[in-house]
Amino acid sequence: MFGVVSAGKEARVYWAKNRRGEDVAVKIYLTTTAEFRKSIRQYIIGDPRFESVSGDLRKLILKWVQKEYKNLKRMYEAGIRVPKPYYAYRNILVMEFIGENGIRAPLLKEVRLTDEEYVEIYEKIVYYMKLMYNKAKLVHADLSEYNIMLYDGEPVIIDVSQAVTLDHPMAMYFLLRDIKNIIRYFRDEVGIETHNLNELLEEITGKRLE
Repeated sequence: MFGVVSAGKEARVYWAKNRRGEDVAVKIYLTTTAEFRKSIRQYIIGDPRFESVSGDLRKLILKWVQKEYKNLKRMYEAGIRVPKPYYAYRNILVMEFIGENGIRAPLLKEVRLTDEEYVEIYEKIVYYMKLMYNKAKLVHADLSEYNIMLYDGEPVIIDVSQAVTLDHPMAMYFLLRDIKNIIRYFRDEVGIETHNLNELLEEITGKRLE
């Protein structure tokens, strides 16, 4: 293992190499922070996988790591460009390193592109949102320009630990929030033409708001 690539209140991500000399990302969740329980509360209420461990912070974190691994696996197998998951053990998640030589790829928020490039990225993200909903049966629940990397000209969706299944009681609320975030960024900040909320909801789910 080498240096820290990113650090937050809940986890740190390290650049590492496996036995074959390939770059990997090692995400280590901190097991002593009470902030963790507060930040994930909205994503676990109503989720039966967390009912038995909701009062035990350490067990909650271990379960959360398994959830992130499974979410990544479902998305990866559905054809969504996410970091390829390798394995999870206790509070550690190992996955594909998105970047080169220990330098992570930039977040979408950190780049400046042409309008044509932004249009292509927007269309690809919409496509991934459709795959996520219809094939992986998940909603990201925190999708924004801060959770999308740009690598080799392609968007890579990251930080999927909070993603929920479609039967989660807050799934539609989270999906609408994701849609609003994507429209806000591409239409209001970047300045390209996008769907409106109802159009994008229908594109993803086949349904519209009444």
